[in-house]
Amino acid sequence: MATVPDPRRFEVERDAQLLVGEIADPAPGDDGAPVVLLHAITSNHDGVVHGSKLLPRRGHTTVSYDARGHGESSPASEGSGYEYDDLVADAAAVLDETVGEERAVMAGSSMGAHTAIAFALRHPERLVGLVLIGPAYNGLPPSEESLREWEELADGLESDGVDGFMRAYEAHLRPSNWRDTLLRFTRERLEKHRHPDAVAEAMRETPRDRPFEEMSELEFLDLPALVVASHDDADPGHPYAVAEAYAGRLPRARLVSEDEGESPLAWQGGRLSREIAAFAAAPEVLGRADA
Repeated sequence: MATVPDPRRFEVERDAQLLVGEIADPAPGDDGAPVVLLHAITSNHDGVVHGSKLLPRRGHTTVSYDARGHGESSPASEGSGYEYDDLVADAAAVLDETVGEERAVMAGSSMGAHTAIAFALRHPERLVGLVLIGPAYNGLPPSEESLREWEELADGLESDGVDGFMRAYEAHLRPSNWRDTLLRFTRERLEKHRHPDAVAEAMRETPRDRPFEEMSELEFLDLPALVVASHDDADPGHPYAVAEAYAGRLPRARLVSEDEGESPLAWQGGRLSREIAAFAAAPEVLGRADA
């Protein structure tokens, strides 16, 4: 497999908001569509393909960045916040800075999936395809129970840092074969944030917002899409049925998942990267890149 350069850091400033990320360039001579990765809430730029280098090795300039308030990116600037309009505008600024007018595959996980679909609904001309990994928003307002859980997680992080968050998270985590893995992954990603109070604010604000109003809006999005589902026994926070509904509504979508009983595909960086690379090489995606 081709050797690729080490990723290079970039910074984008938009309205006093600093976004920090990495660009992994492909080997010289490779020219696949750029891939832009958007992570989940409480994660960071490494949290989509989990450090896999397969995408640049397959010829894709790969852009990943820390969402506002997460990782090394700054908290929301005065007058803005953590709603999807803010996240979409950030994504547009990152694309402007990193890939310019070249159209990209946008791949997002959870909050990142919601940001990607919101971006695509506003700016379909800037993309050749969408990869939606574990979407959780189902077109309905969030339940009071889910909002209480987010508040408890935010309170824990603010009052006692990562340990406080983990106590609140563990209290809501149901017994499963994946419990220890979830606890380890979650602690590791929480330890990567420079501004934990901003992450807490995002946990209060983002789940209350809606990336789009109704699921029927997806029926008019004429973009190739890959929807990555996880089975509920390992990842009930990202229901299989919701991913299935996205794939059913999007007119040009395909659904993929791990087999029952396996570790979720969304957690397998190398395998997930292979799925994204195969999607980016599909004729309908290449056709849009060449148009």
